[in-house]
Amino acid sequence: MLGRALRDSVPFDAHAAWQPENGRPDAVARVLANNAGRQERLIPLRMSRMAASPFAFLRGAASVMAWDLAHTPSIGHHVMIDGDAHLNNFGLFRTPRQDVVFDLNDFDETLVAPWEWDLKRLTASINVAARENGVDAAGRERAVRSACTAYRTTMSTLAQIPAYDLWQMRSYASVLHIEAPVTLDSAEKATIAKAVERSTKRSHATMLARVAEPDGKSWRFRDEPPILTRLDAAQKNHVIEGLRGYLQTIAGEWRTMLERYDVVDVAHRVVGVGSVGTRAYLLLLLGRAHADPLFMQVKEGIVPAAAPFVPALAEPFSHQGRRVVHGQRLLQSSSDPLLGWTTISGRDFYVRQMKNIRGSIPVDWLHGATFDFYAWCLGLLLARAHARTGDAALIAGYCGNSDRLDAGYARWAESYGAQTVADHAAFVQAIAQGRVIASPPEKA
Repeated sequence: MLGRALRDSVPFDAHAAWQPENGRPDAVARVLANNAGRQERLIPLRMSRMAASPFAFLRGAASVMAWDLAHTPSIGHHVMIDGDAHLNNFGLFRTPRQDVVFDLNDFDETLVAPWEWDLKRLTASINVAARENGVDAAGRERAVRSACTAYRTTMSTLAQIPAYDLWQMRSYASVLHIEAPVTLDSAEKATIAKAVERSTKRSHATMLARVAEPDGKSWRFRDEPPILTRLDAAQKNHVIEGLRGYLQTIAGEWRTMLERYDVVDVAHRVVGVGSVGTRAYLLLLLGRAHADPLFMQVKEGIVPAAAPFVPALAEPFSHQGRRVVHGQRLLQSSSDPLLGWTTISGRDFYVRQMKNIRGSIPVDWLHGATFDFYAWCLGLLLARAHARTGDAALIAGYCGNSDRLDAGYARWAESYGAQTVADHAAFVQAIAQGRVIASPPEKA
């Protein structure tokens, strides 16, 4: 009843409207300000990746959207949000039990904030990606509605189940299509199956051949600057020494497992779009068994883009690496057992395994029913994540059983999608004018 009553103060139509607020900061200026603290040599690469398309700009411009979201209506119910729930931040990975699941997989921006912010970032990303794929307005609306319907109906279901059961729920890649209210033809099913199959072929062993080369009886990273850059001995030892604190943040049995491995090389590796310029190290460990590589990532945790607009987290989570780990463990259905945090040279980092498999459906594969199906899956996963820390009954009560909320978010996404296209155009123009320095576009 409480959730339903909130519709009087925040009607569904309030979510549909999007007009830039008076005093909205210049989008280009927000992006440039967000470069502060990053490695100067990599900032032009970050700018180049963001300029590649409106969707790439949306991915990298979390600080732009955070300001915008902070000025949109909310019912005031805060949950642990992903903070960057665009459609490329969902993927496939293998659990400790070797099951293949589909879930959220990036938590750099996680924090406690209104649940609506995640749903709006997701729906805006669906709209922008659909534009780039040539999907018309009707198709964009259908895909966004599919995500919202899944979020709304899933939240209603989760409000009725015990918390313990909720924490045991997984979305297995092999059965995702069974409950989706979207009919896929044989070609569309093949597209999904191909993505899953391609991801399941990834492993630590296959990664070894891609990024490393033999070095006598051992292996070392293949130097491929600026993407992969090996560290000198002093830098390498500095990173390894920084992992001592990390070991105390994982379970004892996994510390014992890691004792079976030795670090043989460390490199700096550029990742993503929004993360470019932050410090991210890739470690190659070799076990005592033959052909037993293990890759670990040590990634800098920075203050999330939305942090200025919400109350600060409790003191232990002012450590940005610990904040990321905390958010991931709460939101993800089956987290990496090697996930932990540490501090190196006064900077906060989190540490994780480079998954045995890790992949997502390429955005340019998404059309028609495949897009609707994928959007539905993402709405379901986001609802399950929010239900773990929020009041599912309150959110479900507010969202209701009709499609009025879905229609409102579809209108929001269409308007904000157009805003993103305009912001991207201004960003590209700023590069042409020399206001923003970008590297030459990367080869496909």
